[in-house]
Amino acid sequence: MLEPADANAVATAPDDAPQPNASDTTTAPITATSATPTPPTPDAPHSRQTPFPWHRVPLLVLALCALIVGLDAATILLGLPAPVTTDRLPEVHGMLMVIGFVGTLIALERAVALRRAAAFLSPILLGVGALLLVTPLPLRTGQLLMVGGSAVLVAIYVPLWQRRPDDAVTVQALGAVLALGATVLWLGELDIARLLPWLVGFVVLTIGGERLELARIHIGANQGARLVALSMLLAGAIIATTFTDLAYPLVGLALLTLGGWLAVRDVARRTIHSQGLPRFTAACLLSGYAWIGVAGSEWMAGGVHIDSPAYDVVVHATFLGFTISMILAHAPVILPAILRRPLPYHPAMLVPAGLLQASLIVRLWLGDGLGWHAAWQMGGLLNVVSLLGFVGVTVWAAQRAKHATHMRRTTHTPHATNAPQTLSQPHPIADRRAQA
Repeated sequence: MLEPADANAVATAPDDAPQPNASDTTTAPITATSATPTPPTPDAPHSRQTPFPWHRVPLLVLALCALIVGLDAATILLGLPAPVTTDRLPEVHGMLMVIGFVGTLIALERAVALRRAAAFLSPILLGVGALLLVTPLPLRTGQLLMVGGSAVLVAIYVPLWQRRPDDAVTVQALGAVLALGATVLWLGELDIARLLPWLVGFVVLTIGGERLELARIHIGANQGARLVALSMLLAGAIIATTFTDLAYPLVGLALLTLGGWLAVRDVARRTIHSQGLPRFTAACLLSGYAWIGVAGSEWMAGGVHIDSPAYDVVVHATFLGFTISMILAHAPVILPAILRRPLPYHPAMLVPAGLLQASLIVRLWLGDGLGWHAAWQMGGLLNVVSLLGFVGVTVWAAQRAKHATHMRRTTHTPHATNAPQTLSQPHPIADRRAQA
């Protein structure tokens, strides 16, 4: 067990230290928190790095393809020229982004955590199903695969809970049930406005369950039952929206309460005062909590209708402001958790992350709030640019780290003191998770 790190400093590991086997993560969803550095696996005690898991790369590619196609659909919905234009793209935009992109990432990390081959069926079905949505095949083909992938995701949580009965796993499993409900209801041709709460519940509970695992160190092991109760309240209100509009304010109240409960107890309130990766992570986390508060407030104001500006606010405050902020917060550990290779944090990551927050303010405040159509379009376009920009920065940082590692090996300087901050270097969040 690691000792807690100082919140204002990041320890430096020797450059020749063995790389962690990130496939040994246990219960943390990839969208919500950092992976924990772990010792090398026993089968390779003398190797610098564990074997590269090539079989996971196609699944990451599926998620990335869903993201790119979803962003293309977003450009069409903004009324701007898009690289690819089809009649179906705008219709499936939301499912591409939430189930196709985010869902595939979560399912992939859950499969890695479970360490059973059958679990990888979930990200395969979700990723392939997302891409089939934009092919000439019947829409139902992709929908059925998404239902199957969501069902496998729910099943994955059973052995995970048996391995470690825990309130955090319970909350995450409840989120997976809502994802399954969303795909089944979509298959049954439920109107997209009725489907939205189910998708919101999926991402909020999945991320919320993981943040509980970290917060337990600060609030006590018995506090998890409160989050379970809040999660049940949210899930119940979400189910009720399928039958009556009167439940939308309850969804908003549950979101505000749950988001506020997490924000007050999250370690990010401490690490925001540190430097480097911990501060970057904390800034994105706290921004995400603020955006989920915006979405909850809109729902409390009296419900959301698909043709109203409030609908656009709820959708993008939740899935861009909250969900994507959480993904950006831990991008330096997402790839290491799956590919067993470090990805260094670089200050350049601040640029697309900051652009995302600024563009959301332009879109939701000036565009939706004040009715400036040009601001709405510009903010939406900058949303797309920020996500693509972060993908580019991530690839650049990974290549930079690979080149730096190669240079250190060829010049025989394993103890260089100016090595970039990577997963192999413990930081406050990683240390606290290890204790959990």
